Amino acid sequence: MNVHAILDIITVSLAGAALRNHKFFSKSIESPSLAEHLDTTTVQLPEIAGQGKYEVGADTLVGKLDPAFYITQWKGDDYATILYHHGSAERPFDFRPGSPTTFKNIFLRAKQPIQANLIALCAPFHRTSIKYYVTKLGDLANFVAMLSVSVKVIDELVLHFKQRQCPRVMVSGISLGGWITNIHRAYYNTADVYVPLLAGAALGDIFTMSIYRKMTGRLAQENPDVLRRVLNFENEFEQVKDDNVYPLLACHDQIVRYDRQRACYGEHLVKTLEKGHITTALVPGDLRAHILARGDGAPQE
Repeated sequence: MNVHAILDIITVSLAGAALRNHKFFSKSIESPSLAEHLDTTTVQLPEIAGQGKYEVGADTLVGKLDPAFYITQWKGDDYATILYHHGSAERPFDFRPGSPTTFKNIFLRAKQPIQANLIALCAPFHRTSIKYYVTKLGDLANFVAMLSVSVKVIDELVLHFKQRQCPRVMVSGISLGGWITNIHRAYYNTADVYVPLLAGAALGDIFTMSIYRKMTGRLAQENPDVLRRVLNFENEFEQVKDDNVYPLLACHDQIVRYDRQRACYGEHLVKTLEKGHITTALVPGDLRAHILARGDGAPQE
């Protein structure tokens, strides 16, 4: 086992121990399916007028939630638009120097100007503290509602920018954001390009078979079939035949297990890094190059 895998194992093991009684789905694993959540979730976009942060209203099966998005660069309707979704427990709008925010590290630290509109998304439960986030995700239904809200926000934004005749609308994201990227493709497939980073379509595997099970409560561990039934969307993903997905996986990833998730992409070409889950996030230049290579003329460094 190499350093990339070891770092994943140590990081998750320590985080799982710190959670104690607040692990994922430790309170309840009762939840409608992902499809049912999507069918009943509605979002209301505000009027969009250039750069800035935008609050979004969302109604879900678990009540009203508070997603948001931030247009950090708006070059105009003649440019490609990149919608990027953060990973789990990030503070997606923390653009201060030294913050680990993946959007900042991938896009805002680029040495060359990126010739695209750049939009950072923020899922529900990511506006305050880590404690609040993990408390809310003690219920599986809250987790699925969170996924569904982000997917619906993406769908409304894709529609909005297509109506404005933007030449290319791309959806990308890392880890949690990669899963949300793939869920949007599986159920809506309205964007031009999908670039999921460190994700597949067997989401239940994360919490039942990978090292991440150390973050999962006993109730969920004892009922893995429930998580697979609610969270996996392999069949829906496979039904989409468009050649519009450009995934990136890490072969030493102990959370998003390479062999299990690689199979979800069938014959699609998968970019593979010799990294783990944690160390992939530490090479934002490689992630930026992979994303921008699909961005309709956006220059690579």
